[in-house]
Amino acid sequence: MSTTAALFGILGAILIGAISPGPSFVLVSRIAITGSRLDGLAAAAGMGLGGALFGILALAGLSALLLQVEWFYMTLKLIGGAYLVYLGIRIWRGADAPLSADTSVVFQRKSVWRSFTFALVTQISNPKTAIVYGSFFAALLPASPPDWLLLSLPPMIFLVEAAWYAAVALAFSANRPRGVYLHFKEWIDRIAGGVIVALGLRLLTEGLQSQKA
Repeated sequence: MSTTAALFGILGAILIGAISPGPSFVLVSRIAITGSRLDGLAAAAGMGLGGALFGILALAGLSALLLQVEWFYMTLKLIGGAYLVYLGIRIWRGADAPLSADTSVVFQRKSVWRSFTFALVTQISNPKTAIVYGSFFAALLPASPPDWLLLSLPPMIFLVEAAWYAAVALAFSANRPRGVYLHFKEWIDRIAGGVIVALGLRLLTEGLQSQKA
């Protein structure tokens, strides 16, 4: 396989992974609906940065270290799971809070930074992503990849992840999705919070099971 084919193969696999529904999709879509379009794009950038960090981690060989040092991997799972549970409960508890129907949301630097941070932490809350990236690299990278390929992967991963979530943010920040959300806010928030809590509990369970093994 040529290096160019390897690059596009890896990016394609990562794009498919990003498109798969999960807490990242739930969070970005909700931020885009409840905040401004800029909030949604900031969240997309946070997702992209998280993906790039996992790419660097996998390229550095630290994904293999996560598998070898069980207590460290377990600790990261527990921390990530606890964060997702906290985030899901926070969304659930705010489900019945009223939200203004005014779509001209005022730009707030603090709000945009918070959206970026929430997205980044949510993206890196699951350490399994680094191992998945590592498996993509092991399967698709040539035996002796050129430096340009190794250096280009993290920024390309950022672009793929950020572009997908930016599309999600732009779609959900439109007036019609916002109107649907306002109409069914309580149910949508309870479902979103429940999904994120369930994913967090799964991470916590995996971490506790690995501790007992």
